[in-house]
Amino acid sequence: MDIREYYGKKVFFIGIGGSSMSGLARLMKWRGCTVCGSDKTASHKTEALESEGIKVFIGHRAENVSGADLVVYSAAIGEDNPERKFAKENGIPMIERCELIGLLMAHCENAIAVSGTHGKTTTTAMISSVFLAAGEDPTIHFGGELPSIGGSTRLGGSGTFICEACEYHSSFLSFLPKRAVILNIDEDHLDYYKDIDDITNAFKRFARLVPEDGCVYGNGDDARVRQVLGELNCKTVTFGLGPQNVIRAEDVSYDEDGRPSFTATYFGHPLCEVELGVAGEHNLRDALAAIAVANDSQLPMQLAAKALSEFTGVGRRYELTSVTDGVKVYTDYGHNPTETATVLSVARRQCRGTLWAVLQPHTYSRTKALFDGFLHCFADADEVLVTDICGAREVDPGDINSGMLVDAMVKSGLKAHYTPTFDDAENFLRAHWKPGDSVVTLGCGDIYLLNEQIASNGDSKR
Repeated sequence: MDIREYYGKKVFFIGIGGSSMSGLARLMKWRGCTVCGSDKTASHKTEALESEGIKVFIGHRAENVSGADLVVYSAAIGEDNPERKFAKENGIPMIERCELIGLLMAHCENAIAVSGTHGKTTTTAMISSVFLAAGEDPTIHFGGELPSIGGSTRLGGSGTFICEACEYHSSFLSFLPKRAVILNIDEDHLDYYKDIDDITNAFKRFARLVPEDGCVYGNGDDARVRQVLGELNCKTVTFGLGPQNVIRAEDVSYDEDGRPSFTATYFGHPLCEVELGVAGEHNLRDALAAIAVANDSQLPMQLAAKALSEFTGVGRRYELTSVTDGVKVYTDYGHNPTETATVLSVARRQCRGTLWAVLQPHTYSRTKALFDGFLHCFADADEVLVTDICGAREVDPGDINSGMLVDAMVKSGLKAHYTPTFDDAENFLRAHWKPGDSVVTLGCGDIYLLNEQIASNGDSKR
């Protein structure tokens, strides 16, 4: 399929309210398409789309698709969806979300895809910020919100396309990158992958999509990433803290809030001095990935350093949502043990009082598969609240629930509390928190609504 054949035609998005899908809907509208779509519930994203002239149907019904020339659906939309069934029965072409991204990439000579179990969104935003600061005009698409582009998507006029590449359902295998970043390879999505070896093999297949005249940039401190890089025919560049890396951070120091400063080097030769505006070693590694891509693209290193110093993060990545009753309330998208431990380590460094973590487990399968990991990733939190599991695309199997997780947490020595609903969590917090405390809500479901609820119900300010 040549996606350009559908410019100017009617394109329907099933699940249009998703972070990636809403951005793609905008991209196609900017390409001259008549765009509409559906989602099971209304949200800020669907309301924003409607304000931009994109019709959104709430609820999935066959008649919604009538007249569409192309249907785009996300991996979470099953074959039994009435809109997919209607499209199939009526011969309307259908493609999955990542197939559309791949088709858009096909016409860009410099497609940069950012992959990894953790950090994709932040790194994509960092790379985008560096290219924009250097005066480039890239198309950008990722799952976060970047203030400098007013959201998650930007239509550029150059041949550069910077995007996030998700491994869920091996979606990134539909991409056609000229250059790719691999940040790390860890256990996740075990409802789809058999084990860590299966996940690693998927990243190998993704990396092999890069042509011989392209390049793969990989975290050289991650053994699985090094394994993948060692099997490629194209150029590879490693980044990290260890001496084996091509791009390194040297003379690293941290301020009292955990924001790193360092010298970025290339084969030991200084490239630039960087003072990050975001905290934590994980953000330092993400910044090194951005520097590796920028250096290879021959962008001015001083402009890259300036862009990274001015970068303050993306939405739902340790984002301060309010200060309520003197308590700082943050939200973070982290939904597995590694991500949880990482963000709490930053919060612990910055918190001057009690650190409260509020976890909304995401999917029953992930909660079961990573159960033991959730018992050991809250060491930096003083108190842990756990809401009911966000089932998302899954049906409750009846053999796992948040109460079981809390019981195991308590037995492991954590001060954990089962607060089934957002009202329960808010009431518990308000009854116990004190000025100077911090709250971090965690999860990739709708836990951010708890932050909005707290901000709207009391003495809140940004």
